[in-house]
Amino acid sequence: MADPNYIPTGEYRAPDYQLIIPSLLEKLADVELLTERVADEFQFSEDDRDNLAIAITEVSNNAIIHGNKFDHSKKVTISFYFDHDVLRVYIKDDGKGFDPSSIDNPLDPQNLLKESGRGIFILKSIMDEVDFKTGLNGTEVKIVKKIKRSVKT
Repeated sequence: MADPNYIPTGEYRAPDYQLIIPSLLEKLADVELLTERVADEFQFSEDDRDNLAIAITEVSNNAIIHGNKFDHSKKVTISFYFDHDVLRVYIKDDGKGFDPSSIDNPLDPQNLLKESGRGIFILKSIMDEVDFKTGLNGTEVKIVKKIKRSVKT
């Protein structure tokens, strides 16, 4: 079960924002709303705002589907840490963990038409850092985005 006092691996303080949701796809709307709020507060550029929304939604979706296998008793925890011009987001599920290197390369010709397997590739192309920690108590995905502030006129 998700711990409401959860502090992600390597962090030293409570998150600036944290959301804990049950493994229900309809709860992704709450994730999207919080992501928008964070992007607004820290004045993300439009491109960074869009990329952040894509990344956090993708990882949260995968945590619900692949990590927690739609088990409503298992939670997904999304933790936001802001330091200067860097945002770190951790998404943790309560599943059995997985090996990210076991995912097929989506650019290989035999994988081009597959309906899944592109999420990690996309994450790595739109975020500044993507890191996976897996274990028997779930998977924790850390995504990092260096912030380019929007210019207000």
